[in-house]
Amino acid sequence: MHVDSEDDVLRIAFDRPAALNAMTKEIAVTLADTIEDASPAAYDAIVITGEGDAFSAGGDLESLSEQPETTREAYTEVEESFGRVVEAMLECPVPIVAKVNGDAIGAGLSIVALADIAYAAADATFSCAFVRIGLIPDTGGTFMLPRIVGLRAAKKLAFTGEFFDAERAADLDLLNEAVPADELDDRVDETLEQLRRRPTETIGMMKGAMHENLGRHWSEALDYENLVQVQARTSDDHAEGVAAFLEDREPDFDT
Repeated sequence: MHVDSEDDVLRIAFDRPAALNAMTKEIAVTLADTIEDASPAAYDAIVITGEGDAFSAGGDLESLSEQPETTREAYTEVEESFGRVVEAMLECPVPIVAKVNGDAIGAGLSIVALADIAYAAADATFSCAFVRIGLIPDTGGTFMLPRIVGLRAAKKLAFTGEFFDAERAADLDLLNEAVPADELDDRVDETLEQLRRRPTETIGMMKGAMHENLGRHWSEALDYENLVQVQARTSDDHAEGVAAFLEDREPDFDT
């Protein structure tokens, strides 16, 4: 996995192109560590992509073929690798953009679903392929996929493991947009520029509230929303936003 930063953007690239960027447990741990360390004070956005022709073909079957001796060990292994990726991505206060340069299969598709914003090259292929090897969707697949594409669509994708194109992925809301491959960089850069002009800490509050409220009754969700809004209203970013509006200028957010 290759990690670097430029212009307040943390860029993460799966870097095993010969293996279609399949992920080992070690790669999953590194991905989780990297995302957990990101803060709004340091970054305006995170981009996840792949080197070569694929985004990620999912879990590396060869490296994952060795079975732990006990069920408890197997649970711990999953929890501390791919499970940590889910927790890191959902709790990260910095917006995460998936730049899907090629095929996103299995856990690769799950990571696209976990991202806050996702764009894909029009020639990318997707599959919730776990059923093809006798597994259930992991890396948050059973949690996020139904919430994004709807329960009935998620069941069909998971039960059949069918392959589908980027246009259908966009129609299902798995992507914000499918674009021609030669326009993908520009489309992502446009969104990054929008995010740079927005207060990252406030975006983190929005994301946290949305995720906290996914399973709540509407009255509990409203209470939590009100609590977070009070926190936002006392922030420096809100004060700057109001001042900029009243002075008819662009706001200069610190985060």
